[in-house]
Amino acid sequence: MSEPRFTVTRDGAVATVGLAGPGGKAVMDDAFFAELAATFTELDADDAVRAVVVAGAGPHFSFGLDLAAAAQTFAPLRAATHAGARQELLALIRRWQGTLDVVASLRKPTVAAVTGWCIGGGVDLAVACDVRIASADATFSVREAKVGIVADLGSLQRLVGVIGDGHLRELALTGDDIDADRAAAIGLVNHMLPSPDEAREAAATLAARMAANSPLVLRGIKDVLDAERAPRVEAGLRYTAVWNSAFLLSDDLDEAMTAFVERRRPDFTGR
Repeated sequence: MSEPRFTVTRDGAVATVGLAGPGGKAVMDDAFFAELAATFTELDADDAVRAVVVAGAGPHFSFGLDLAAAAQTFAPLRAATHAGARQELLALIRRWQGTLDVVASLRKPTVAAVTGWCIGGGVDLAVACDVRIASADATFSVREAKVGIVADLGSLQRLVGVIGDGHLRELALTGDDIDADRAAAIGLVNHMLPSPDEAREAAATLAARMAANSPLVLRGIKDVLDAERAPRVEAGLRYTAVWNSAFLLSDDLDEAMTAFVERRRPDFTGR
């Protein structure tokens, strides 16, 4: 069996999910996505849990996709020219998207406590939660454009309802890093605390206040708020998955992966 990718602790009606990652690293691999779905499915079915905090098990929330593991996954698909390879990639993207959907559709309130780096898939996970709280050292980046990928796990669909279209376009098209001050100013985070410990404590306190309310009403509020958003998000996710299954395996992706290994800036050609 592979090592656990998460820790789950409980304090009364609040469960805290710590993102341990492979080897304790704050990255996401295929096992991470599978265990994330299983973890949140179990929490959803547990009536003793009324709210969930999501936090990094270490100093960082998440560096996003494990690029080294992704390169190994994409290599055989890149070499194949038949349609089956594209279908396999489409199925992989849809599976990973479904994992984040499990988080977003949890019937209980979720609060992300973001500390340190929150990059790429980390942003997808944070924005799948209902509320985000950050420490002053937090840094956010919708980084995918810099690694030759159209972000496909939900940030393009969910962030528009959080920070607005203009801010989303700027972050997604540049791939720039933003600090906690900027994240708070554009509404990406609800509250910013001076230290990681204070951010985690504030997230737990907020989750406990939510958990004190009627679970039936909390579920109803989330259902009502998602009535408009969920179909729009799903349509966007499906389109992004089809786009990436057609165009992700590109020369630019190869260049991005090579540049990552060689620790240099990529030289993209649009091919």
